Amino acid sequence: MLLLACSARPGATPERSLTNGAGPLVSIADVDPTIIVEVRYHGSHNFIGRPITGYDAPKCLLTPAAARALAAVQADVRPYGLTLKTYDCYRPQRAVDDFVAWAGALADTTMRTAFYPAVDKRNLFRDGYIAERSGHSRGSTVDLTLVALPPAPQPAYVPGNPQADCRTAQRFEDNSLDMGTGYDCFDPLSHTANPAIGPVPARNRLLLRLVMEKHGFSNYANEWWHFTLRDEPYPDTFFDIPVR
Repeated sequence: MLLLACSARPGATPERSLTNGAGPLVSIADVDPTIIVEVRYHGSHNFIGRPITGYDAPKCLLTPAAARALAAVQADVRPYGLTLKTYDCYRPQRAVDDFVAWAGALADTTMRTAFYPAVDKRNLFRDGYIAERSGHSRGSTVDLTLVALPPAPQPAYVPGNPQADCRTAQRFEDNSLDMGTGYDCFDPLSHTANPAIGPVPARNRLLLRLVMEKHGFSNYANEWWHFTLRDEPYPDTFFDIPVR
């Protein structure tokens, strides 16, 4: 079943080629264990509201080049009482396929209030929030934020609890610095340079962008949390092995 899933997607790399003991992905915990890892797609606190296919472990996997660059970012921010926290790193193609299938199920709007309150689900493809391919599957893209040290306690997400709009100050109580919206908030307020977010979130977004750019990452302008290594080693390869 796993190899069939890979072969059905041209350009995806079969699982057997990545499990030879010298594969292209490493765990960030083995490169810099001080970086906080919060894998939203391993659990239910995400825009679908359930664990996503392919996330069999709460790990952040990256290409070695991206992991080393991220460790350099961490070394820069820690003296200022900050730490990085990753939400998503490598994303298997089968997870992207899961997103696409969900986007086609228009009646499932379980998590709309918390993640896409102002977007009609039928427009998620048109507006660029969902796509059939993701840079995350190439292993050098990371979604992340900054957290003040020591990290504040963060409430556990409880499925079924009342949801709060990701665009408001009443959104889920993440221990991140104030970035103006929650993670994966499908809204123009998540655009990195949107001036409507206010001065404090704007400064925090600018800090994150500048330190990531210093170490070779580029920001996706529509998502303040999304960065890709400019010289990524596999620019044309979309891997499809589970996160394990």
